[in-house]
Amino acid sequence: MGPTASGKSEVAIKLAKKFGGEIISADSRQIYKSLDIGSGKVRKDPAEGKIQDTRYKIQKTFNIQTLNSKKQNSKNTKDFYSDGIPHHLIDVAKPQEDFNVSHFKKLAQEKIGEILSRKKVPIICGGTAFWIDTLTKNSNIPEVAPNEKLRARLAKKSVEQLFTQLKKLDPVRASDIDGQNKVRLIRAIEICKVLGKVPKIQVTSNQKLVTKYNFLEISIEVPREILNEKIKKRLAERFSEGMLAEVANLHKKGISWKWMERIGLEYRWISLFLRQKISETEMQEKLYFAIIHYAKRQMTWLKRNKNIIWHSDYKSIRKEVQKFLE
Repeated sequence: MGPTASGKSEVAIKLAKKFGGEIISADSRQIYKSLDIGSGKVRKDPAEGKIQDTRYKIQKTFNIQTLNSKKQNSKNTKDFYSDGIPHHLIDVAKPQEDFNVSHFKKLAQEKIGEILSRKKVPIICGGTAFWIDTLTKNSNIPEVAPNEKLRARLAKKSVEQLFTQLKKLDPVRASDIDGQNKVRLIRAIEICKVLGKVPKIQVTSNQKLVTKYNFLEISIEVPREILNEKIKKRLAERFSEGMLAEVANLHKKGISWKWMERIGLEYRWISLFLRQKISETEMQEKLYFAIIHYAKRQMTWLKRNKNIIWHSDYKSIRKEVQKFLE
């Protein structure tokens, strides 16, 4: 775990190579197909498709099950490989498709079992800490059906209004959520309307948890100034890689501006720029500060979890994992 731009993906791949692991992505935007550059997906190996880098080995893929909801039949798709390492729960849903924490927990639990059956080590990697907590704390997430009428009413409100409403309903969930992500804000309010609040994840000692597996929870610690520079550098790289074109192409494929604005961060601010609602300079500045604020919220959430072991370099993390596996 760790805040955005802290280097989680690189560390996860190194650990997978060292300890014979496979990676389960815990990122609420990387589950969507075609949201590649803006969501920060790792690069696909050359044999895997359009995002290519000749440094990566060609690997043979195998079939996995995609999102399996009550109304969907399972179907086969290719797994996602990067640097020869299988990555699960990337590209498992189409843009605008409903995919929430309940779907994630179900699929992630299935993947953990599959990976262990292959005598491999499951490595969960991602910035959506709320999703990870549902696994490590084995919390039960009640199924709350979508309320289309409520969603339609809430969609007319600004993100500021939605955040204020959620803060009144559930201050704890509001302290972690991406305040610019309309999708998450509306879903959180929707759950609050049914349950009174978003289900609380109880953070206790791992030894006291009644779970099927033992988890080692590690977060990458990066000084604030360095993290801000890493965010700035990564943002510049994504623009040079064609992030503007990616968002424009999504719209050409039928993905609504409204949905992209709701999904937040890169897709929100770039969609506003492409519609000429803000200037390019304003878009870049607002996006940079939005990501910084998002990283702060991620840190606030992670610091609450006393089970997390913090390290600032790969060598220390590798030693921690080695000791845990022994």
